[in-house]
Amino acid sequence: MLASAASRYEQVRVTTSSPGEILLALYDGLFRFLRGARACLEKGMRPRAAEQLSKAHAIISELYIALDHKVAPELCARLAALYDFSLERISHARATGDIRAIDDVVRILTPLREAWAVAVPQVMREQATLRSGKK
Repeated sequence: MLASAASRYEQVRVTTSSPGEILLALYDGLFRFLRGARACLEKGMRPRAAEQLSKAHAIISELYIALDHKVAPELCARLAALYDFSLERISHARATGDIRAIDDVVRILTPLREAWAVAVPQVMREQATLRSGKK
């Protein structure tokens, strides 16, 4: 019962969130899975770590696929390079159990998450101001 309520809440949250809020949620999930994988590797739980790393890999793959190179080619090229590096390090961590590879991904992507955390609310405020000015 509780699981289905949580699932319904999550569906509503995703369908009512802005693209920026979804982006932040993806990054939050990514870091949650990376922390979980790191903790599992520290405890010698490689199969569980591999599951967490697979989920992190899937999130980065989605972020990569969502890049629109037509809109911002230079930015997308830079983000693609960071995502490629991150995907490679996650694959390495999964294959070898190398915690440093996870740390590399966290180190590389944390500044992006922090930048989005500043930019998303700012854009939302600007959009709200524009909408209220048009009314």
